[in-house]
Amino acid sequence: MTPSERRDPDVERDRSGSTWEETIGFARAVAAGDRVLVAGTMPLADGKLLGEGSPYKQTRAAFGKALEALEPFGLDASSVIRTRMYLTHARDVEDVARAHKEVFGEVAPAATVVVVSGFVDSRVLVEVEMEAFRGGGR
Repeated sequence: MTPSERRDPDVERDRSGSTWEETIGFARAVAAGDRVLVAGTMPLADGKLLGEGSPYKQTRAAFGKALEALEPFGLDASSVIRTRMYLTHARDVEDVARAHKEVFGEVAPAATVVVVSGFVDSRVLVEVEMEAFRGGGR
């Protein structure tokens, strides 16, 4: 049985057109029941790094791209219930936390910060993931 034959009709996938999606074989966002999962998102637009050298700007850009992935499902930041932030340097936690608070404010999703050894693009300082809730199992 091929992956397309196993595909659940109740699972929706949305692709952004990123070359990484084709290369790796993933969707930017996947909705299953009440949850929408957004894959790891780097601060890239049209192959160009946004906010080079600034963990704050990269975090804002990455969350902006991740939030765009929720739009096809009719969701926004207020629907986010979990975030994950992967950083290359522990020293950047305050900048990343400031950006997170500005984006999510009173939403206060469950959040995790992890320091990693690096990313595919060595200029990237931050990558984010998120999970959103869309009540009613649309």
